[in-house]
Amino acid sequence: MKQKEKIIENLTGELKRGTLVLSVLLNTDKPTYGYSLVKSLQDQGIDIEQNTLYPLLRRLEKQDLLASTWDTTESRPRKYYQISPLGQEILEDLTKQWQQTNDIMQKMLRTTKA
Repeated sequence: MKQKEKIIENLTGELKRGTLVLSVLLNTDKPTYGYSLVKSLQDQGIDIEQNTLYPLLRRLEKQDLLASTWDTTESRPRKYYQISPLGQEILEDLTKQWQQTNDIMQKMLRTTKA
């Protein structure tokens, strides 16, 4: 891999990591288990590995941004995650921050192209 491609790949990874919390909070308005969340995010264009998602889910749960429940009615128990009331408040604030940052970046991009 050429140096430029490697740099772009690393920087793109950093950009994506910065959006994962927002993406997870946006997609847990209904109870969802890890694998279905991976598939949902991938279907929406967010490529995330299970070994990245599960530690993130545990961290968000520990921060009280997600609540979890176990469903043991199936042959294989599943842990379902759903955004908590605090998580909803944080999501609203993060969304505002994201929109402000996006507006600033769009303005800079327009200025650069002019």
